[in-house]
Amino acid sequence: MMLRLSGLLAIILLTCMNMSSAMAAPNVSYELAMPQPHTHYFEVTIFVKGWDKPTADIKMASWTPGSYLIREYAKNVEGCGARSAQGSILANEKVSKNTWRIDTKGIKEFSFNYKVYAFELTVRNAFLDATHAYLNPAAVFMRVAGTEAQKSSLMIKPDAAFKKISTPLRSIGSNPFELLVPDWDTFVDSPIEIGNHDTFNFIAAGVPHEVAIFGGGNYEVERLKRDMTKVVETATAVVGEHPCDHYTFIIHNIPNGGGGLEHKYSASLQANPFGYQDERSYSGFLALVAHEYFHLWNVKRIRPVALGPFDYDEENYTTSLWVVEGITSYYDDYILMRAGLMPQDRYLDVVASVFGSIENTPGAKVQSLAESSFDAWIKYYRPNENSNNSTVGYYTKGACVGLLLDLKIRVATGGKKNLDDVLRGLYDTYYKKAQRGYTEAEFEQMASKVAGIKLDDFFDMNIRSTAKLDLKAALQSVGLEVKDQNANKKDAWLGAALKTQNGQLVVSSIVRDSPAWHDGLNINDEVVALNGYRLTSDWAEILKLFKPQDKVSVLVARGGQMINLEITLARNPNVAYKISKAKDVSPQVASMGEAWLAVAAKGLLEKK
Repeated sequence: MMLRLSGLLAIILLTCMNMSSAMAAPNVSYELAMPQPHTHYFEVTIFVKGWDKPTADIKMASWTPGSYLIREYAKNVEGCGARSAQGSILANEKVSKNTWRIDTKGIKEFSFNYKVYAFELTVRNAFLDATHAYLNPAAVFMRVAGTEAQKSSLMIKPDAAFKKISTPLRSIGSNPFELLVPDWDTFVDSPIEIGNHDTFNFIAAGVPHEVAIFGGGNYEVERLKRDMTKVVETATAVVGEHPCDHYTFIIHNIPNGGGGLEHKYSASLQANPFGYQDERSYSGFLALVAHEYFHLWNVKRIRPVALGPFDYDEENYTTSLWVVEGITSYYDDYILMRAGLMPQDRYLDVVASVFGSIENTPGAKVQSLAESSFDAWIKYYRPNENSNNSTVGYYTKGACVGLLLDLKIRVATGGKKNLDDVLRGLYDTYYKKAQRGYTEAEFEQMASKVAGIKLDDFFDMNIRSTAKLDLKAALQSVGLEVKDQNANKKDAWLGAALKTQNGQLVVSSIVRDSPAWHDGLNINDEVVALNGYRLTSDWAEILKLFKPQDKVSVLVARGGQMINLEITLARNPNVAYKISKAKDVSPQVASMGEAWLAVAAKGLLEKK
């Protein structure tokens, strides 16, 4: 009885201590101003109440989740200052590249203010001018170290010309510019668009969606509503459960726009403002929508252990980016086909093109998919002229392996299971029940469990080695065949890419083990003539005059000197795959392929 009483007293004491701790937690709030938008400066003030430590560290994130590069956002910060609630200046010192330390001198209430230069309109950064404001919060807001789990608020003081705000953050009361911040991770994961952008809403999978579009363009709202609804509902059907109660798309229509960034309740996208009426361009936009939306599950909830909780100061390493980005890349076009937004023949052309691109990448023989994932921080976002020879993309090769894994599971289970089931298993086991990420071993174990066979050799071969991906065998197993349309061609090949630069034809890249590689052509060489022919921008046409094994004299200018190189041309080794239905296959095999390529509605993209 005494033991039980002691235990009860301990529980009561612990509860009281926790309540006391919660009551003593400091209160943090933010204010964002933009008094002169044309100067591209945001002004941020952080207010802190109830502080009980002699110093306070204010920290800027060094990167943003979903974009695996240290971006050093602190480089855009200036004019930092700290004051007590009474207005007296508090000393603050920058103690690391992204940390400012305030000497609070026992003061419980203070503020910290700074400016951020924002003139990079990408989904990973922040932008402000007289037309609108966009914030990827990691690039603008700092955090008070030790308060990351606490609720806070954000009061935005928009420029007088800006009337609208779109963000997944909820408003406090009736003021749309006063926002609730549930915690720091949610804050970082909630982009904000401010201005006079177009907006529309739709409900899909039972969830209200807002779409905010800046930049105009030739889009049709009703068509977007219909097609985005199909994307949302087809993506939701993969895992079978939608994790959100609201969702926000922020779309920037800008020249040369492209790319996107996923968030827990939203996505930021960039698109060509006048690409919505071109069939292939529009299909590419819908694939981008599908990609970022599918991340709602694959990375935001189904994630490797390294990707949350995040260390915002340093790299967060994992060998599984091929899963979160590659498998998502497999699903983006696949979702369009399953939704009836892409015909089967075009989908198979996409598959053939992606596999062909890996086959034509020399770096695929150098870097494994696991290495590509791990080295994203130093290689993927920092390519150079030799990257094609030394690296392989975890997006593209990961998409290929995702397809191979899907077909492997389908065949192993007689069509009863597929890659959808792996994602469902991970979602239920690790996101919902364990409430954590999975390890590399746990992902592979789940795939083997769903397949009903051990897949160790599959992962060793396709993830941890540089072996060639066996597309032919995978497609044969579902009644399809792949052919190289270049197999019988004998085009002469130099193995170098040339670009026009200041009126000169300059070598921009060289393919490993090509004639250019072996016979001494260099990056940045100005190529003047080939066998006495003056080369211009149509140099590829001149190359057609030659055949493999021809020896040619290439005159180049290098470092101010004229150099003549003797180069032996070779046959172009690049493949161009085409996928079609195989003949004379069993009904069981044919039905396997038909199930994989099943769509809700066949035909070309709908126009109206």
